[in-house]
Amino acid sequence: MAQLTDDCFAFSGPLLPLTDMERLIGERVGPVDGVERVPLRLARGRVTAADVVAPVALPPFDNSAVDGYAVRHADLSTGGDIRLVIGGRVMAGVQSGAAIRPGEAIRIFTGAPMPAGADTVFMQEDVTVDGETVMVPKGLRCGANRRLAGEDLAAGNVALPAGTVLDAPHVALAAAIGLTDLAVRRRLRVAIFSTGDEVVEPGAPRHGAAIFDANRFLLAALLERLGAEVTDLGILKDDPDKLARALKDSAAGHDLVVTSGGVSTGEADHVRGAVEAIGNLVFWRIAIKPGRPVAMGVIRGVGKNDGAAFVGLPGNPVAVFVTFVRVVKPLLRRLSGALPQTLHPLPVRVAFAYKKKKDRREYVRVSLRRAADGEIEAIKHPQDGAGILTSLTETDGLLEFAEDVTSVAPGDRVGFLSYADLMG
Repeated sequence: MAQLTDDCFAFSGPLLPLTDMERLIGERVGPVDGVERVPLRLARGRVTAADVVAPVALPPFDNSAVDGYAVRHADLSTGGDIRLVIGGRVMAGVQSGAAIRPGEAIRIFTGAPMPAGADTVFMQEDVTVDGETVMVPKGLRCGANRRLAGEDLAAGNVALPAGTVLDAPHVALAAAIGLTDLAVRRRLRVAIFSTGDEVVEPGAPRHGAAIFDANRFLLAALLERLGAEVTDLGILKDDPDKLARALKDSAAGHDLVVTSGGVSTGEADHVRGAVEAIGNLVFWRIAIKPGRPVAMGVIRGVGKNDGAAFVGLPGNPVAVFVTFVRVVKPLLRRLSGALPQTLHPLPVRVAFAYKKKKDRREYVRVSLRRAADGEIEAIKHPQDGAGILTSLTETDGLLEFAEDVTSVAPGDRVGFLSYADLMG
């Protein structure tokens, strides 16, 4: 069961600001129960359930960063080149032999352990070998081209904090400190369905006033990208009683139920009433465009302990995408035990004029191009309706207009969020 309470999103205003929604999720929603161990090869995309502490230092010993010659910096001359005797050879994977003696250089290879007493490594292309000696130049700083034990990570330090969403570099770090598996949160179980008498399954017969359902496929792809286990419950017609029963049934065995369509104020928009009949809908409008009618709350299942978080998204696919990445994704991360993600919009130059209402966050689909002066600038998609799917496939990301902004002009700078950052 989802770890949240019926009043966790309580909000009395007409429109909930996006920052308040994020704060409430962080304060009132807890991660679901359930921890398991998975091998490293299956760990990408999972969330660490506890701090991962390094059992060994990384690297575990002082070693050379290059192929070259290890020396004692004290033997080097500040006035010119110096000749040193080649006193040995150390390969990677082989224990170094005796300690280096004054006036010696040890042939060494990348990753090989530093000989005792050696503290500096010359790159092989910077020296001249002459028989059993090597000429090394002046000016190399002490410690150059040497990797110190633990300089990457000290033994006993936290390698991966609890709540880390594991990606390839995290898995590599775990392997580098000798781990073979990791304790992770269980995957979230999410049920999805679309609503509307006008919506039909792709490939099915379509009457003249019907549309093929794209939203479930969009939601499934976004959820699976974030590591959730998705149950597709299909398309539900605009029947209040059937909607309520389907929602109640879906709460069993799921942590979150996500729907699209039916949360506005039209006569055929029955999702809001269905949720209120079997749970608690605690807000249903967010100060965001596209996508203002977003419902969030808690639904009760058939069993005593059944219950799930609920999010009802708008019916238009672009609004579904925007509200998913800015509303559903923070909730998913919190439920999965992941640390909050801070988005960092990159300022880009705007190549168009735009006006908006105050007190709401707006997202505009744009493509990026390099202008004649070398600057990166944003070009608005010519069609900005919330039902224009090609406005997502033909652009690079979203410009984020803050609540206090009412207009921008060509040449202004606005924060840009790539689709990769928003979906990842």
